[in-house]
Amino acid sequence: MAACDNERYGLLGCTDYHDNCADNLRSGLQELGAEPAWVPSPLNLFMNIPWTQEGALSFEAPVTKSGDYIILRANQDVIVAFSACPQDILPINGQHTEPTEAPFQVIDAPS
Repeated sequence: MAACDNERYGLLGCTDYHDNCADNLRSGLQELGAEPAWVPSPLNLFMNIPWTQEGALSFEAPVTKSGDYIILRANQDVIVAFSACPQDILPINGQHTEPTEAPFQVIDAPS
C-alpha cells in the first residue's frame, strides 16, 4: 500500500489539506537536511488491508491491540522515518478512526 498523500484524501472527499504519511516523511527528512527523490511505499506494520475474494483491497479495522509491538534490527546505519497514520476517514485506525500515539524506542544491540 502506497503512502497516503493529499491527493488520496481528495479522492476520499476531503476538500482541505489533510495530514498524510507522504508529507510526514518529507517534512521529517527536511529537518535532517535531506530531500527524498520520491516517497517509497511504507512498511505498514499494523494495518489490516486484505485482498477480497473479488481481487480488490479492503480497508479494515486493525486486528492488533494496544501494547502489541515488533522489534526491528538494523545491521548498518539507517534513517528510519516513522509516521503514525493520520487516516481518519476509513476504519483502518480502529472503530473511532482516530490516530493514536505510537511510541518507539531505539535500543543499542548487545555487544
